[in-house]
Amino acid sequence: MRGGTPTSDAPRASVARLAAYGPEHRCPRVAIAWGPPVRDVPLTPVSPVVDATSPDSRHEAVQAAAAAVRTGGLVVMPTDTVYGIGCDAFDRDAVARLLEAKGRDREMPPPVLVGDVKTLDGLATDVRPYVRDLVEAFWPGPLTVIVHAQPSLQWDLGETKGTVALRMPDDEAALDLLREVGPMAVTSANRTGGPPAHSVLEAATALGAAVEVYLDGGPRADLAPSTILDCTGAEPAVLRLGSLDADRINTVAKLHSHHDVPEPEPEPDDPEIE
Repeated sequence: MRGGTPTSDAPRASVARLAAYGPEHRCPRVAIAWGPPVRDVPLTPVSPVVDATSPDSRHEAVQAAAAAVRTGGLVVMPTDTVYGIGCDAFDRDAVARLLEAKGRDREMPPPVLVGDVKTLDGLATDVRPYVRDLVEAFWPGPLTVIVHAQPSLQWDLGETKGTVALRMPDDEAALDLLREVGPMAVTSANRTGGPPAHSVLEAATALGAAVEVYLDGGPRADLAPSTILDCTGAEPAVLRLGSLDADRINTVAKLHSHHDVPEPEPEPDDPEIE
């Protein structure tokens, strides 16, 4: 398996045992043998869980996840909202595997998470002043901005129509990983249509061994997903309200406009972008 993942001869533990583990039972690398395979996804017999819940174990855990990403693997990682499943944004084969594991097609490209605000200019073009004000105010944090992608980028996220959704999460383990490997294509760690994962156990129940490494950052609070803004026009447009409400967005956006940012029409909850 990729990234030094144990073979089928490695020690195994059930999902039920993982659920029973408390912090005192965590170890940097635990091999998990999952139950029935995820439908329509080719699986390997075991996937490791690496412990990033404390400063003592975080570095080793992040290095294990980074090794998997560098070799084309999929990883589950914590964010400041819910758990995400991700890969190297510039690895076309890995992105295709990510979409397959999610059970979605190319019409729903994943967003890209970054580890530094400066990465915005490397991935986006025609960035308007209000976008810079918004990311300065709310990154790292639960704000996803859809912007025009740099046309020279050698990636294939799906049918993006020349745009990319960018976010910088406010989570130490996630940022450490992103700074190790660069931009990652990341979407919520669940099968399409399923509930978002607030723990490694919930992610593993949905995705099983389709993931090479599970980066355990501990349980996530019951938070809303990120707020998504379409920032390709003269003014931002809210596509989804999440953890960041319209009043806070308007406080920043009004620096460049006399109009409030319009709220989106009510829609069913969509967990597909964390």
